[in-house]
Amino acid sequence: MAQAPDFLEIEKNRQSCNRADGSAQSRIDGCTALIESGVTTPRALAIAHNNRGNAYAAKGEYTLAIENYDRSIAADPNFAPAFNNRGAAYQKSGQHRRAIDDFGRSIKLDPDSAAAFANRAGAYERTGDYRRAIADYGRAIRLQPDLDSAWNGRCWVGAIVGELRAALADCNEALRLKPDAAATLDSRGFTHLKMGRLDAAVADFNSALQLNPQLASSLYARGIVKRKAGKRAEGEADIAAAVAMSPDIAKDFARYGVR
Repeated sequence: MAQAPDFLEIEKNRQSCNRADGSAQSRIDGCTALIESGVTTPRALAIAHNNRGNAYAAKGEYTLAIENYDRSIAADPNFAPAFNNRGAAYQKSGQHRRAIDDFGRSIKLDPDSAAAFANRAGAYERTGDYRRAIADYGRAIRLQPDLDSAWNGRCWVGAIVGELRAALADCNEALRLKPDAAATLDSRGFTHLKMGRLDAAVADFNSALQLNPQLASSLYARGIVKRKAGKRAEGEADIAAAVAMSPDIAKDFARYGVR
């Protein structure tokens, strides 16, 4: 005789699987037990595989994350979050075109997802398609005006393409929404640098580095500013430290028009 399912145990596993603030491994264990219980509906199975994928992604195990998102989509091809999350895993793996495709499929299923538009904007940015990135950040902002990361993203890309006043306004709004965000201070410093406001740029880079001493872009850009200000030895030290963290950073900044 088949053993009846233990519904209390199933509920415990469901809670572990859905709990985003627990440890990644406990989430993986809960989702695995839930998947193997054999009592899930297609949508519940899609959610369980998606959540297990998120847990693997949190551990930096993107191949396993993508495999789980694949299974989530197989269980329910209309489950938009799995496409968005698989796109994010592809993005982390450097597969930007695949990421763009998945973000687009997520948006078709859920056109009101600010996160998917912001994620696709980031992927466009990494492929150098800055105009599409700006457009998608704008869509994300219209859908969710308090999404500070979208304001910051549009600031950064706007500065790259030379729309400096608009970029500065976007960074200021991002900082209003989330003060003391190192990434946004970095973006605003970069904008000030491109505007020729060197003192303001250094102030922002210093603030960003106080919050995150490993922020290579702020170190590199501060080094550039120090060289421009005649503090060559200090500038070269910052640049060398940044290159040690991110070997391609000089090439990146050259593409941004900063040398």
